[in-house]
Amino acid sequence: MTGSFWDIGLSELIDEMDVEQAMKFTNIINRFFTNNKDNSSEKKEVNVSDSEKMVFPEVVPVLPLRGVVVFPQTGLPLTIGQPRSMKLIDDVMVNDKIVAFVTSKDVDNENPSKNDLYEIGTIGVVQRLFRVPDGTVRILVQGLQRVRITEYVQEMPYFMAKTELIPEDEFADVEVEAMTLAIRNQFERISEINSSIPTEMIGSVTSIENALTAVYTIANFQDMEFEEAQEILELNSVKEKLLKLTTILTHDIELLEIGQKIQSEAKSEIEKMQDDYFLREQMKAIQRQLGENDEQVELDELQLKIQSVGMSEEAQKQAAREFRRLKMMPSSSAEYSVIRTYLDWLTDLPWEKMSEDSIDIVRVKEVLDSDHYGLNDIKERLLEYLSVRKLRSERKEALATDGKADEIRKPREGVILCFVGPPGVGKTSLGKSIARALGREFVRISLGGVHDEAEIRGHRRTYIGSMPGRIIQELRRVESRNPVFMLDEIDKLGQDYRGDPASALLEVLDPEQNANFRDHYLEVSFDLSQVMFITTANSLASIPGPLLDRMEIIQLTSYTEQEKVEIAKGYLIPRQLKENGLFSQEVIFEEEALHDLIQHYTREAGVRNLERVIGGVCRKAVTKITTEGEKQVVVTKDNLRDFAGKRKYYTMQEIAQRTEIPGVATGLAWTPAGGDVLFIEAALIPGKEGFQLSGSLGNVMKESANAAFSFVRSHAQDLGIDPKIFSKNLIHIHVPAGATPKDGPSAGVTIATALVSLLIGKPVIKDLAMTGEITLRGQVLQVGGIKEKVLAAHRAGIRKVFIPVLNEADLDELPEDVLNDLTFELIENAEDAISKAF
Repeated sequence: MTGSFWDIGLSELIDEMDVEQAMKFTNIINRFFTNNKDNSSEKKEVNVSDSEKMVFPEVVPVLPLRGVVVFPQTGLPLTIGQPRSMKLIDDVMVNDKIVAFVTSKDVDNENPSKNDLYEIGTIGVVQRLFRVPDGTVRILVQGLQRVRITEYVQEMPYFMAKTELIPEDEFADVEVEAMTLAIRNQFERISEINSSIPTEMIGSVTSIENALTAVYTIANFQDMEFEEAQEILELNSVKEKLLKLTTILTHDIELLEIGQKIQSEAKSEIEKMQDDYFLREQMKAIQRQLGENDEQVELDELQLKIQSVGMSEEAQKQAAREFRRLKMMPSSSAEYSVIRTYLDWLTDLPWEKMSEDSIDIVRVKEVLDSDHYGLNDIKERLLEYLSVRKLRSERKEALATDGKADEIRKPREGVILCFVGPPGVGKTSLGKSIARALGREFVRISLGGVHDEAEIRGHRRTYIGSMPGRIIQELRRVESRNPVFMLDEIDKLGQDYRGDPASALLEVLDPEQNANFRDHYLEVSFDLSQVMFITTANSLASIPGPLLDRMEIIQLTSYTEQEKVEIAKGYLIPRQLKENGLFSQEVIFEEEALHDLIQHYTREAGVRNLERVIGGVCRKAVTKITTEGEKQVVVTKDNLRDFAGKRKYYTMQEIAQRTEIPGVATGLAWTPAGGDVLFIEAALIPGKEGFQLSGSLGNVMKESANAAFSFVRSHAQDLGIDPKIFSKNLIHIHVPAGATPKDGPSAGVTIATALVSLLIGKPVIKDLAMTGEITLRGQVLQVGGIKEKVLAAHRAGIRKVFIPVLNEADLDELPEDVLNDLTFELIENAEDAISKAF
């Protein structure tokens, strides 16, 4: 059996020969590679290349090949190592030198059987034999013609088989000539990229004109899988051979060009790095001769900065350790820039820089009043907090002279305030006002949609591109360790595989822990106890319990209509006039127009949408001034539609129309955006008994509706309802705005009232709204959000409100004008509410 393809290269083989052998071998190779049918001889001898006129023996020895294919009309060097293959070569060299070269299907099988060999191979001659000192034999063979093995007649000591010649289909046309030219050009392109191919060999191959000879010669030189080479050998049509070889050459050219590009880019990058290195070394040498050394100057400045910024003892030791590592590294090292960036972060932090508090309680009150209308509870709580802080500072200074300063606890921000309320009521702007009143820097970061814990605590330095969390980043930006730091939208934090940012905030917002806040990037503790943290949220429901426990909740409720009018006159209108380039006297809003805007064009707890509507009116006014030459535009209730368009929200008349038929009751709901009016509709469908709910209701609201239905059915006779009506009809409860999800127990008494109204055929009072959870026994339980719900009823034009008797204390939170406009009924049970609702 033969060895594998001999891939050490022809030039290396020639180098191992003496002069005489090398000259003979080179002549043989050149003659084989330039041989074609047009210049073939007429001799009938074995070593002549015109194989079609040769007469071959009927039975020839078969030499198995591993990983290589011998093509007709080509020469190929092979290495023989198996004993039976060497026996075969020794025998044929003393006879006619004719051998059938057949490739094994498995390149790893060193002793293939006849079934492991391909059926089609190449008959050829062994032209030269070279014995190598390592015991192997190297031979130079020439393929003559394709043959098919028809029958093996001998297996030992080597294969002998009967063969039949396979004629070649050499039909040539213009397409074949074009494809031949293409593969010659492709081979030439490969030779240009692969500089190891000798120039004289390239010229010999590219001068071949015969298509079949060109295919076999180029395929013989081309590095390809032996399966692909065998496929080319087995194809009968020269056109098919050309097409297959073209595909292989195209793929190899693409790979070589990509490799050449990568090698070129890598070489350019290496050369650039070398040039940069030499330039830096030259620059250092020049600086040393001039007595200058910028790098050393920078290191000296950095060391001085480390010692002077007032770091904590832990941070000082860490910085000194990293600085020693930095000095021992070359500046071109990647780790050098990492350590330098880390030290820059440490030295740029405000370890001792603080804004001096101007705790003038009178001034603080003036600033808060000038920036915000109303919000009296919040302003009062802030003044209490600042008064305590001022008293601590004064007492500490008084006792310092007596050596008793330690008896007063060091002032620290011991309370984390959380402003909770609907959008647009001024939570964020209130934080800015607090910072302005205290004379501190203001920092705001939005936590909405934050999923990564590293946003809070930073990335560890082992990661590429790591950096501190946003807490440390903002403190570095404002250069103060005691700013007013607002964490906006804390109820909208996310949580996924990257960590839980809410848990990371536990340390930040705990006054007992944040004095030693440890960022993952810094790896040392930083004192956050002097930072005044303020958080905002629309709802408390989504804030984790441990985080909520660390904050003092301050509720910001909806504005009343009169408060919105005052805010519009004092804040919104002046701001919109300025933004639209108007003077204060050019656009005048009458108070009735503002009331109309609030009632019929906006329906919100805050004033954000109201400001948008006022801005739209101002833009319409600008158009009138610029196009019609108006000197002053007065917005009145009568011409408001010209500026703001059609009304968007229902009036009391619309509520009356919806509740004028039996089976409809008006409820009150709380949402994160404020209170809202809710309609409960009930319908009776004759037929099968049942109870049906619709309107995108949550589980709690469904259970509340079932409880209300059970109460009404169990007290049917007391309520004047025929009990038989339940067994003969399907009762359907629907809550309109079906696309809006609704949940909660506070609509229980409203649902019961709507059911009774339907079943006794009496409509509910048109200007009545109610709220309260109902039990199976009819008790009306306490509910939340009374202030928001009542304000929503007031905005909608409701004049009478039923609330649970247990919520009586919540009425104290309502503005006086709302209390005067509405009539309240405190209900203890559902029967009481139903009796007063008709």
